[in-house]
This record gives sequence, C-alpha cells and structure tokens, in this order.
Amino acid sequence: MFSSYRMGAITLPNRIVMAPLTRRRAGAGFTATPMMAAHYALRASAGLIIAEATMVHRTSLGYPDSPGIWNEEQIQAWKLVTDAVHRENGRIFLQIWHVGRYSHPLMQENGALPVSASAVAIEGVINTPSGYKTHVIPRALETAEIPEVVAWYASAAANAIQAGFDGVELHGANSYLIHQFLEDGVNRRTDTYGGSIGNRSRFLFEVVEAVAAEAGASRTALRLSPSYIKNNMSDSDPVKLYSYVIDRLNDYKLAYLHLTEPVLPVDHLPQYLKKVAPYYRKIYKGTLMSCGGYTYDTARQTLEEGIADLIAFGTLYIANPDLVERFRRGAPLNTADKDTFYTGGEKGYMDYPLLNQPV
Repeated sequence: MFSSYRMGAITLPNRIVMAPLTRRRAGAGFTATPMMAAHYALRASAGLIIAEATMVHRTSLGYPDSPGIWNEEQIQAWKLVTDAVHRENGRIFLQIWHVGRYSHPLMQENGALPVSASAVAIEGVINTPSGYKTHVIPRALETAEIPEVVAWYASAAANAIQAGFDGVELHGANSYLIHQFLEDGVNRRTDTYGGSIGNRSRFLFEVVEAVAAEAGASRTALRLSPSYIKNNMSDSDPVKLYSYVIDRLNDYKLAYLHLTEPVLPVDHLPQYLKKVAPYYRKIYKGTLMSCGGYTYDTARQTLEEGIADLIAFGTLYIANPDLVERFRRGAPLNTADKDTFYTGGEKGYMDYPLLNQPV
C-alpha cells in the first residue's frame, strides 16, 4: 500500500488513489473554484488524485454544477486546482467525459435533445433545473458527426495538460457516452459504429488514439465498468466484449486501466465477473487500477496477490482527506455524510477533520 510505483510518466509515492467523484461544486461558467482547489490540495498525499468527471463540451451536461474543460476560462480556473495540489507535492489526473443520453433538453442549449449511440432512452427520471423529469429518447449521432465528438475529447485532453494536470482519464464507464457505444443493449447502429464488437468499440479506440496524440499515451488512462447495469445498460455477451476491448488496449501503453467493481447485484453475470479485476488481470498487461468498496484490508490483499497495481477509494476519500496517514497509523476513519454529497457549499466538502484536528 505504501510502496512507490512507476506509472507511465510519473512516480507515485504510494498505491492509494483518490477516485473521481462528482460533487457538483463548480462555479459560474462550469469553472473550478478556489474551494475545489483547497479540497483537492487537502488530499494531495494520495499516490494519485483523479479529479471529478469534467465535461468535454457543453452538450455533455448531465449533472448541474459540473465543471468543464472546453474553454480558456475553464482552463485558467483548473490551474488553481493543479497548482494547489502540486504545491503539496501531489499528482493529479483529470477525468474527462461526455454523458451522452444521461441528459435532458432542460440542460441543453436551446432545448436540444441529448445525443447517444442510438435513440434508446434511459428508464426512470433525471434531476434537472426544473426538478425531476422522465428521461427523453436521445438523438442518435449521425455518422458524420462522430469525428467532431472525438475531437472534443482530444481538445479537452490538450486543455487539461495546459491547465497543469499530470494526465487525463477517459470516462468509458458508468453508462456514459463511450459506454453507450460499447454495449449492444444501447447501441443499435447499423453503420461502422454498430453491430460487431469491433464496430461498437470503434468510437472508444478513436477517442483513445486522439487523446493519446494530445496528452501522450503515458499520460492517458481509461475507466471501464464491465459489470455495470444501472441506467439499463446491458450487453448480450459482456465477457466477450470486454475481453476484446481490454486485450486490444495492451497495444496502447496507457498510464493505467481503471476497472470498477460491481456496486449492484450481478446475478446475470458469470461468477468470474462478479469481481472483475481478478479476471481481467489475466488479460491486461499494463498498470491495472481497481475501484469499488475497498477497505484497507481488502485493498492490501488485492495488491499483495497481484490482482491490481493501484487501488482507488471514493467514499472514504470524501470523509478522510488524510486517508493515507489514517491507513498508515491504523487510525479511525470519518464517516461520509451522504446527504451532502451533491448539495454544494462547504458543508460535507471542507469540514471533515484531519487527524488530531478539530472540525
């Protein structure tokens, strides 16, 4: 847990990673704020911080008060964050995303439909500026539009490096746009981006190649969630799909591959995908990061068994800015207040105590 690790272009002082966490604290113009800079700087003892999912384009808005990285104002605001983390000798990547169909006309400019691989709606409701609304049927991206969307990711990566990030993580998981192209429960296309696994993964690999060309492969990472079933995500053969994708990723020499463990019952999947890291460790030859419900003991065991090289913690990092030191000392952990995860402001964001320090 506390040994150093060479990851791509940088050396991490330990194997403990702060996972990307949407907290909805961005300011006007979808910009990072001084409060966000202070929040991340408090967690700079992590081997690596992965900053929250950040929009590659205005059409990506799916959660109010999310940050963006498509214009100069946003670049300059993120510099406050990277400078603050680097002053504390930390390392920080930026997760970049497009939510695709996880949006609503009330969050799009001029009331436009959200876009996706195909015109397949999410079941249920979404929180909009006008309250909870039923998800709409998205507009399927035209084939000719896709290169422009790929370019948004590449531009976001270039902007992130300009803003001082040590690298970028592509969000290819958790039901968002790249994920929507991958799985045939959503992707019903009949062009070169649909049908076969090779076609459905084409968008992902075009994005990977474009981003790596801007940031460098050793500063480019990818997150996938092979067992994810929320937001009615599904695939007819997820084992075959992700085995193909992850094996092919070996060709790119990325900084790391970030796999999330299932957070919901996954009885529909084979036994060996109820824990994904042990299975895909046999396929992926590069740095593997695992995330999902880890404790200190389970993280240490996973590292010792060689199942993963790095372990990412989410909820524990919300409540414990000094998680590394607490793990090192075997100290008690603060409990996260779920009621303040997405509420904005300092409460539940800046008020968790450090060791031997009052609130």
